[in-house]
This record gives sequence, C-alpha cells and structure tokens, in this order.
Amino acid sequence: MFSGLSFFSSDPVWQQIVGELGATVTTDSVLCDVNLDKLDLKLPISPTDLKSAIIAEIDGAKIIDSIFGRRVSLSPTQTRIITLLYKSGGMSADGLKSALGYAPDATTHSVETLIYGLRKLYGYDFIKNINGIFKLGRI
Repeated sequence: MFSGLSFFSSDPVWQQIVGELGATVTTDSVLCDVNLDKLDLKLPISPTDLKSAIIAEIDGAKIIDSIFGRRVSLSPTQTRIITLLYKSGGMSADGLKSALGYAPDATTHSVETLIYGLRKLYGYDFIKNINGIFKLGRI
C-alpha cells in the first residue's frame, strides 16, 4: 500500500504498522515523505482518517501554495525538491540526491538540472547555493 514512501515515527508500533504496509521506515524525520509524529493523530483513528492525513502530508501542495502564494504546476520531482528544502532549511547536492533516491556519489546531474530549471522559471534567487548548501530564497 505504501510502497515507495518513507515514514518516520518514534513510536515502534507505528514503525511496524507502516512497515507491514510496504513503506520504508526511516530514522530521519526531515528526509521522510511522512513524519507520523508531526501529524498529531488523535487515537483511536479510523483507517479513512489515517489515509486522509497521510495523503495530505504527502501532497506537498500546501507547502508549495504557501511558498508561491498561489497554485503552481510543478513536476513531482520539482515539488519534492522544494518541499525537502523547505522542511530541512537547506541541503547539500549529495543530500538531495539521496533524498530523491540516487546514490550520493552518483555522477548524475539530474538534481542540478532540476534546480537550474526551477531557477530559470522563478529566478536565480529562488534556490540559492550557500557554501554548498541549497536553500530556498525568494521568488
């Protein structure tokens, strides 16, 4: 059910539940797709309410809307990069590669190409590289 998604929870019961549903359980609360600790789930919770909370967390639309102040159309990878930078406060190129599923030492330039495209659309100051750390700037 959650194959391809990474979840964080400090609660071993939630870790077991999402693991049994096919999710990757991670120890990094910033680089995960869903941080169950931040969802503030009220127990007991129905499967429908849990699913709705997870979908809302996965859908970076709220974050994107707050950054841009309006609805914009981005690719899933562009959305992921922006939400990762927003949630983490900044990441290295290797950190972004890892978070997007690439090996940190991979010779691909996909991340840099995606950032270049975002800068081309929204200005160079939208994503800044400060001492090797990519950070969201201004639009």
